[in-house]
Amino acid sequence: MRVLLDTHVVLWAMLAPGSLSRKASRIIANRTNQILVSAASAWEIATKVRLGRLPGAEELERDFLEVIEGADYTLVPIRAEVALRAGRFPSDHRDPFDRVIAAEALHEDIPVVSSDGKLDTFLVQRIW
Repeated sequence: MRVLLDTHVVLWAMLAPGSLSRKASRIIANRTNQILVSAASAWEIATKVRLGRLPGAEELERDFLEVIEGADYTLVPIRAEVALRAGRFPSDHRDPFDRVIAAEALHEDIPVVSSDGKLDTFLVQRIW
């Protein structure tokens, strides 16, 4: 199974695994699954750490690339076609990170692992 992790799921998987649902934990722990992380999550984490909105995530932000590689996740760049799709969503949902993650999931035709019901406005398949 291929899945895309929402940013908060990346954070929880690394810093607070007890916050994950049982289903999310099983999917992430299953080594036969391909776990994708959008570059938008790196951008979001770096932004929120800089703004002081993610206390305790400074080390994760600093070592993000190594942490993702060490967890055997696949980092997905933000491609132009995905950025265009994110920008074209008719939804009033204004969070650019959510828009990119939703567009990536639709582009790849894979579910997003997320507790965030706001992603449902983009008609993505969401697992929690």
